[in-house]
Amino acid sequence: QRQPVESGGGLVQAGGSLRLSCATGTCTLSSFSMGWFRQAPGKEREFVAAIDWNGLKTNYADSVKGRFTISWDNTKNAVYLQMTNLKPDDTAVDYCASRWCTIAGTAAHEYDYWGQGTQVTISS
Repeated sequence: QRQPVESGGGLVQAGGSLRLSCATGTCTLSSFSMGWFRQAPGKEREFVAAIDWNGLKTNYADSVKGRFTISWDNTKNAVYLQMTNLKPDDTAVDYCASRWCTIAGTAAHEYDYWGQGTQVTISS
């Protein structure tokens, strides 16, 4: 199974925190990278964060830099997005995506497998 499965979304007040989890559905030995994207109602899907296969390189959208942290779990069977200091603008459906490459990308078309999304709603 190669389709990611997201979880951890929910409703939180501005300034709060959430941790999203993405079960990769892949072998721990696979050399793949992961990314998080989000899509708000009426808006295009946008890049949020990405992590290389070894976790040594990460990339963040400017809008979340310093607030969000992407990381692998110790088995590489899941990737997390720790979101802090959440803002109403963070309200969106968040999608986890994977690609069979050791280097993370920032464009949606670079990813091969997508999860179904998890709703993140931030109240003000």
